[in-house]
Amino acid sequence: MKRVGLLTSGGDCQALNAAMRGVVKSIVNASDQVEIYGFLEGYKGLIYGNYKMLQSSDFSGILTKGGTILGSSRTPFKLMREPDENGLDKVEAMKHNYYKLNLDCLVILGGNGTHKTANLLRTEGLNVVTLPKTIDNDLWGTDMTFGFQSAVNIATDAIDCIHTTAASHGRVFIVEVMGHKVGWLTLNAGIAGGADIILIPEIPYDIKKVVKAIETRHKRGSRFTILAVAEGAISKADAALSKKELKKKQEKNIYPSVSYQVAAEIQERSGLDVRVTVPGHTQRGGSPCPYDRVFASRLGSEAGKLIMKGEYGFMVGYKNREIVKVPLEDVAGKLKYVSPDATIIKEAKMLGISFGD
Repeated sequence: MKRVGLLTSGGDCQALNAAMRGVVKSIVNASDQVEIYGFLEGYKGLIYGNYKMLQSSDFSGILTKGGTILGSSRTPFKLMREPDENGLDKVEAMKHNYYKLNLDCLVILGGNGTHKTANLLRTEGLNVVTLPKTIDNDLWGTDMTFGFQSAVNIATDAIDCIHTTAASHGRVFIVEVMGHKVGWLTLNAGIAGGADIILIPEIPYDIKKVVKAIETRHKRGSRFTILAVAEGAISKADAALSKKELKKKQEKNIYPSVSYQVAAEIQERSGLDVRVTVPGHTQRGGSPCPYDRVFASRLGSEAGKLIMKGEYGFMVGYKNREIVKVPLEDVAGKLKYVSPDATIIKEAKMLGISFGD
């Protein structure tokens, strides 16, 4: 009898259900002696013993369904070693519930913070296999994460829709794309949507150069300009500050996000009419795109194979167009940033896209 626990942690995204379906179908097709336990609301479910036994039928019809049938929550890694408000040791509680159900393995789907906790559980002796979920595509050890392509599609659609109104009114439009620390989503959506300026966290911008790029377009006869701005985009001036200085400055910031600050500065310096559009959580929602359905199913299937072989302590990743297993200790705590010298950045600049640098 194989007893497998499942949980989805952190921000939700498309194809979580597809990935879990892939895990369960591959295990059930390999053995008819399987018990599946789903922990509800991420690590909270594992901590407080909130789970339910699942049947194969629970994974039927969810391939195209967004979100997660198990629910999710954010449980910061930095608080995992701290007792909860009632003095409960979270790590010991997770271990207790794992052993209480006599689990052979815990399958964890999540992003960077989720993987840090997953690796912690591995060091505590639990059998863990993880799957790379995040719309940011920022997990170390994998070229792709599921949810990313679906989010790119949605962000690109937002930019596509802005094109017509921007052209009609001759305005500067900013589309704010998700991504606090890493700019893969903004970069790809910006290129796909034909943005003229792309601002990402890894390439601090100079507002003077942003305005110059806009004015150059106007001089060439373009009536509008579209900027794809990551929510974590940062100016060169702010990037030069210490963390303490930056935090103090941000506390006095009157703008709801960086996009509104950039908009105000462009309008003040150029006199042009600027509008901001924030697709927000729509980028996480809806049905997964075909790519993510296939990709998540493949990852899930490979995770099932690892479980049946008793190979634990790995993230199932994707490198050089092949599914691979990556040691969890090599993944946890690392982010995959966009290099300012990356080929895709150079190619984008050759297309005439400005990064404000």
